[in-house]
Amino acid sequence: MTTWNRVVVGSVCWALLSGVALAQRQTADKVLPTQQQLSRFGLERAWWGQATLNPSRDKVRHVTVDEDIVYIQASSGSTTAFNSETGERLWAIQLGRFDQPSFAAVSNEDLALFVVGSTMYGIEKATGKTAWTLILPGQPSTGPSVDDNQVYVGTLDGSVYAFSLRKIRRLYQEQRLPQWSHEALAWRYQAGKEVTSPPIVTGRVVNFASRDGSLYSVSAADRKLVYQMETDKPIVAPLARSGKLQFLASEDFTFYAINVDNGRVSWEFTSGLPIRRAPYVVANDLFVMPDRGGMYCLDASTGTQRWWQPNLIRFLAIAGDAMYASDEDGNLIKTNKATGVIAGSYPLRAFSVKVSNDRTDRIYMATESGLIIALRQKGESLPTFHKFPDRLPILPLVEPEEGTTEEAKPADEAKPAADAATDDNATN
Repeated sequence: MTTWNRVVVGSVCWALLSGVALAQRQTADKVLPTQQQLSRFGLERAWWGQATLNPSRDKVRHVTVDEDIVYIQASSGSTTAFNSETGERLWAIQLGRFDQPSFAAVSNEDLALFVVGSTMYGIEKATGKTAWTLILPGQPSTGPSVDDNQVYVGTLDGSVYAFSLRKIRRLYQEQRLPQWSHEALAWRYQAGKEVTSPPIVTGRVVNFASRDGSLYSVSAADRKLVYQMETDKPIVAPLARSGKLQFLASEDFTFYAINVDNGRVSWEFTSGLPIRRAPYVVANDLFVMPDRGGMYCLDASTGTQRWWQPNLIRFLAIAGDAMYASDEDGNLIKTNKATGVIAGSYPLRAFSVKVSNDRTDRIYMATESGLIIALRQKGESLPTFHKFPDRLPILPLVEPEEGTTEEAKPADEAKPAADAATDDNATN
């Protein structure tokens, strides 16, 4: 290729990329709420960004968050990671072949785990590099779970597989993955029917639910059955856990709080409707959403009903004294956390992919085309960590220089104008 052809091709590519960026900016300007609009709800826009996908054929399939990163998975297998506080786009990768079925990401402090098709990917959170690739022995029916020693996944035939992380690392170092994935298998447990809930790992035991209506608890070390609890109907909603209690929703209209170690039922709550959505617990507030039955807030320790709101269908986040949720019309609803009284509503129907965030006080939502927005309470530059408070970074105290009174600004506000003009991933 001649120098002139390279210049022409480069100019065309630059024009195309500039056109895409301009189109994304114009779309964002149309649908993003303004700071003035959000201020009426005590909120402000922390940042917004655009995931890497082809909006003409792809749709956002999963958005998940942890204390560090927001993961956006598209139907094509494209996955984009953003810093959850600044909106900086960290990396974007393609996982698996186009349009394979996938499950939402699961992460620990170092790795993000993705199940795409019949393959599990371990991705370094900081860089997006593939740490290892594992071929699963069965068709997965749940996302993975992980502890310090093993990673677990459930399958359509009712099996739960445990893989040794130590063996996975060794096989990877020997360049024997994914062909020799079976050598990393620690054990397999067979349930009655399809495994419907990602396993909950407590350290000593691994708990999971099946469509046969049973909750199974097996030893993490050797898969021995510790206990089995049976309900009258299938269990399809994911389990939740807080401390020594795990929460199970059955289609027999009953919601159970069960001791994770011995299987004893601490309390029951009857909703009168099947529960197919995952429950969420923050501190001692437990949110349960039956089908067409609104939202209940229960005391997680006792099961006592605190309030019921018939118009809410999805939990979004808790920030201060407020609980944020959405209704059937896709509106953002602000309620009083203690009473459930609705304090305001804002139409955000374009952001149809709402994220249930029980880890921090941030609100995340995305459009099907990959535009994501992060909201926070006004003035709360540091997040509140609900699930792992010890992960909040400790900031040094710096005495201001004599004669300076200007308050510190968020990082994205302190950017030079030239940088801010070219940053299409974060804004205030």
